Amino acid sequence: MSRIYDIAVIGGGINGCGIARDAAGRGLDVLLCEMDDLGGATSAASTKLIHGGLRYLEHREFRLVRHALAEREVLWRMAPHIIWPLRFVLPHRPGLRPAWLLRLGLFIYDHLGGRRLLPGTRTLRLVSDPAGAPLRDVSARGFEYSDCWVQDNRLVVLNAADAAARGADVRVRTACRAARRADGLWHLELEDMASGARAQVAARALVNAAGPWADAVLAGVLGRAGRAATRLVQGSHIVVPKLFDHDRCYIFQNPDGRIVFAIPYEDDFTLIGTTDRDYTGEPGEVRATAEEIAYLCAAASSYFTTSVVPADVVWTYSGVRALFNDGASAAQETTRDYVLAVDGGNGEAPLLSVFGGKITTYRCLAEDALGKLAALNPAIGRNAGWTARSTLPGGAFPPGGAAALSEELRRAYPFLDARRARRLVHHYGTATRAMLGARRTAAECGRDFGGDLTEAEVSYLMAHEFARTAADVAWRRTKSGLRMTQAQVAALDDWMAARQAAVAA
Repeated sequence: MSRIYDIAVIGGGINGCGIARDAAGRGLDVLLCEMDDLGGATSAASTKLIHGGLRYLEHREFRLVRHALAEREVLWRMAPHIIWPLRFVLPHRPGLRPAWLLRLGLFIYDHLGGRRLLPGTRTLRLVSDPAGAPLRDVSARGFEYSDCWVQDNRLVVLNAADAAARGADVRVRTACRAARRADGLWHLELEDMASGARAQVAARALVNAAGPWADAVLAGVLGRAGRAATRLVQGSHIVVPKLFDHDRCYIFQNPDGRIVFAIPYEDDFTLIGTTDRDYTGEPGEVRATAEEIAYLCAAASSYFTTSVVPADVVWTYSGVRALFNDGASAAQETTRDYVLAVDGGNGEAPLLSVFGGKITTYRCLAEDALGKLAALNPAIGRNAGWTARSTLPGGAFPPGGAAALSEELRRAYPFLDARRARRLVHHYGTATRAMLGARRTAAECGRDFGGDLTEAEVSYLMAHEFARTAADVAWRRTKSGLRMTQAQVAALDDWMAARQAAVAA
């Protein structure tokens, strides 16, 4: 065990990958281990928004909202290929929150976080605006405001890829089975989930960023049983054939106080979500329930002229948010802010555990986490704040420049039609050129797996983005699974397995 890492991170979700990238960019020797796929659980099951959280204002979470609002444009500049602005339509509904309260909340939302690039709120006359056409007669008045969209799993993977490019040791399908302190270090036992091989490593500091498994890591890996620090909350989404033709989104109020989003999704679909309910099962086994699907269908149907029924649903996904357990009486009232707990120091290797958080504030969480560790080891504090001035792989072009980049790619690769070029830009940005290389015909991209996936793209994802299975590619790195048959997904899985076996041989 000759190599001693400065920091070992358990958990390859957005928080773990964000911490690993920030630390690697500071020149630290970093290990990241993830027992499954990067961003394969909570981080791939979000509503896919970079947002301040308009509804959190009702719970007086002003610090959290300000923090998140300020981050929207920072992240947009970092990754303009996978993050872009959206306009949200909020119809006023008689009998629910009054129009003056909605307008006041949106005024605060516009001015709380230092917005510079995103357009502000405007009032709509839904009887004449195209956004009112798909709606039932809920009100003549509505509001429109800005937030951003994110390809959530890609945000995770690109943080991990950049961490690896900066020297981090990123190990997927690798579980940490035990960790103990000795001689001023953490000694970890890792298991390769494919081969079963075990390895021993050491680190000067340990970060528990296991999300919904954070309490399990404390109890099972570290042997620290105690009161649960996280509250597990299930959030489910449904995808249906598209319900409207414009590019704006909707945020709907419901009589139970919750809100539901309806968002244009992958060109041909509408994404509807989310739910908020306490969850007590194994996080890896969470699935959207029939009750949740019916709830989301009913919520959408109460606003759209086109009714939505469970038979319309083409895909569902569900995740478990590991919120900090603040004792709130209802799941939707639990804080979305994060808590960082540190122990150690004075010769004892430090442990930092991450509880809660939002995808929007992951970069700030990483800075704060390393700041806490720097208080115990000043070397960790060097080059702090560098991520705010950086771009993620493929993102080295101006915000709003995706359309121009798409046209450049079509000129360089004439076999790309407009739709495919746009999809590739919104997944890989400037790295699309590295993926396509010198190819000049569609045939040179190799086998067509369906869903617009070619051998060239899948090979790139395996070589540069840690993809190992068809699910990694079809449902997380891309959403091509929406347009693939089960047989096509199975064939992709077989091809990837054979490719890995050939490389291993």
